[in-house]
Amino acid sequence: MAAPFLGRFFAHNVAVDPGTASTQIYVRDRGVVLNQPSVVCFRKRGGPTEKARVEAVGEQAKALLGRSPEHLEAVRPLRHGVVANYHAAEQMMRQFVGMSHARSLFGRRVEFTICVPSNATAVEQRAIREAALAAGASRVSLISEPLAAALGAGLPVMEAVGSMVVDIGGGTTEVAVIALGGIVYREAIRVGGDQFDAAIVNHVRNVYGVLLGEHTAEHVKKVIGVASYRVPRESIHAVGRSVADGLPRTIQLSNHDIADALAAPLNQVVSAVKGALENAPPELITDIADRGIVLTGGGALLAHLGKRLYDETGLVARVADDPLTCAVRGAGAAMGRGGFEVGDEDADDIGQNR
Repeated sequence: MAAPFLGRFFAHNVAVDPGTASTQIYVRDRGVVLNQPSVVCFRKRGGPTEKARVEAVGEQAKALLGRSPEHLEAVRPLRHGVVANYHAAEQMMRQFVGMSHARSLFGRRVEFTICVPSNATAVEQRAIREAALAAGASRVSLISEPLAAALGAGLPVMEAVGSMVVDIGGGTTEVAVIALGGIVYREAIRVGGDQFDAAIVNHVRNVYGVLLGEHTAEHVKKVIGVASYRVPRESIHAVGRSVADGLPRTIQLSNHDIADALAAPLNQVVSAVKGALENAPPELITDIADRGIVLTGGGALLAHLGKRLYDETGLVARVADDPLTCAVRGAGAAMGRGGFEVGDEDADDIGQNR
């Protein structure tokens, strides 16, 4: 029995949050070592026997989305937080592990703890496990995304008090009520930053007759995106293609335009929060009313989202420190924290609904 124990003792412990929009990697004793867009670019095969070759990953690959020449293909391997393209996910993870220097130079094992959506199916869980093993992991454990995010945000997840986390990623939003180290109730919807961007594209096309690119819509969201109308008006210029004649056209967009565009997806987020509050045990609701709601994930950075949730629920909602990396930092903390027994690839996942 000593050999397996010593093997684990001398292993690298790595946490990975493979999100729809971005992937973060955390290495024990080093912290977050990688935060890159979840995009991989392949050189297309020249013949039926030739394998597609990775040309770029992360920021470099994202820059090619919508701009790549015919011989290159930029791919987003994950959709709604789960693997949509297995080969691309494996290659992306392999490249990211190499970029983060998480692989041992001295033959030590690399053990992964990976964040997954709390509603991921057994098939979806297996896909991410196998992609990680193929990318070089010697052992793979899973932790539910909202539980990891709550732990990374510093919430007292192991105590007998209720905490609520709203984790808004690139493709999903998960609302979870957590106590005693597990998820007591959750709501998961397929709405996230990507859907916010798509809503902006659709709104601008319908109202102004201009088609914005994906990068432009994301930039507009980050600069003037708001979740509430009760803010001073601000504007920026954006360049797109006229639907009428196909020529470039510059338009002025205000933050109120973006509030209009985001109304529908934000209403879904609000409904999910209300649903969790309505269905959580009354004893835990008292705790949440006292402690408020914590926002994590990239979508938490949308301006005035906390104000919108307060207006809708009467509960204070605050953005966690460094919300983009809460989940991966929480997964990293779970690797060595008492009370979180992170199983291997054959063990039960932690943090799923009880």
